Amino acid sequence: MAKKSHHVVPNPKGGWNVKRGGSVRASKHFDNKESAISWARSVSRNQKSELYIHKKDGTIQRKASHGKDPYPPKDKK
Repeated sequence: MAKKSHHVVPNPKGGWNVKRGGSVRASKHFDNKESAISWARSVSRNQKSELYIHKKDGTIQRKASHGKDPYPPKDKK
């Protein structure tokens, strides 16, 4: 089963979109990145999905796992 994900991506017309992984349409649009990240993080935690935050150029800036991690750090069990 493919892992669920959400992405904070730049909108070509300005602002930021939050999209589910593999989706063409945005779940929600925001004027600033901070608001998009905040909303996406809460959705990602609720749905136990991966969260990918992109830069303006579309590359991944950082990611966070809010689901069950199949490879947790060795000091965390």
